[in-house]
Amino acid sequence: MKNATALTRAGDLQAAMAAITEALERSAAPVRPSPPLDDAVIDVEARVIEEGMPAAAPEVSANSQFVSGHYTHRAGVRDYRLFIPPAQADKPRALVLMLHGCTQNPDDFAKGTRMNALGAEYNALVLYPAQARQANAQGCWNWFKHNHQGRNRGEPALLTAMVQHIAASHGVDAKHIFVAGLSAGGAMAAILADTHPDVFAAAGVHSGLAAGAARDLPGALAAMQGRSSPTPSGKAKSGVRMIVFHGDADATVHPSNADQVAATHGCTAVSVDEQQGLQRGGRFCRRRLHKDAQGQVVTEQWLVRGAGHAWSGGDPSGSYADARGPDASAEMMRFFFER
Repeated sequence: MKNATALTRAGDLQAAMAAITEALERSAAPVRPSPPLDDAVIDVEARVIEEGMPAAAPEVSANSQFVSGHYTHRAGVRDYRLFIPPAQADKPRALVLMLHGCTQNPDDFAKGTRMNALGAEYNALVLYPAQARQANAQGCWNWFKHNHQGRNRGEPALLTAMVQHIAASHGVDAKHIFVAGLSAGGAMAAILADTHPDVFAAAGVHSGLAAGAARDLPGALAAMQGRSSPTPSGKAKSGVRMIVFHGDADATVHPSNADQVAATHGCTAVSVDEQQGLQRGGRFCRRRLHKDAQGQVVTEQWLVRGAGHAWSGGDPSGSYADARGPDASAEMMRFFFER
């Protein structure tokens, strides 16, 4: 990251982005396990959990489809992959927008998160847009550029229009549209929750950053190192429910960014219940439940001990996926459909 900062100051932005990508690749290496948290603070209900590796994802029906397409918008053209499970009459048709991280692609991200199998279980289409290399040489969503942080322009406008087009084409219930992402994709998911609360009912941010955390590349480097605070949007909180995942050994996006995401997004929380020492999938973690005045959980925040910059509980055959830890995909889908 120091090298990327120096390159930025020298005006070589392309080389700086390449340096960031190299750092991302290094950070995907396995990290050392962390010692257990104090067992005395484990919540009684939290003890009723499974040990060992995450449970296998449900099988995907042979009648499902995983198709390719592209979408044209005034802000640009993007290819995508779309998972379409057989419709279930007893469940609302839902849609989950999945935003990959830097250097990833839709097929890789689908494999690492295993979200298609969960889409089949929940009667949800899963949409994986591909970032164009013409828009970002490293395949990152441009969360750190000021012209991609507003409602009516740039990537937020393009992605939301794509979602609305797919939803209308497949009879998706408008109250069951969600967004989730990893790293740069997580940061863009936070922006979409901020800019389009009328479209997305809930959001999942994994190893990402809060909307407004940066407005240019130097600011992005500072934010990733935990050296900045999000710029207030000047408006009330959107009311979009949010679930946040982050590893405490993440050397690419500092874990303090998860606190900023939880603090700046979602409904206003009036109380916080904290459960420490939960062991899931072979890792200990802390879960904070931010509740409103009615006692409803509006923001759920997971800190995974010993986890690096990777999707928790994912399939390691995909990039930036860590098989150990709580199954982030399953927890996100559970959170999305709770209300």
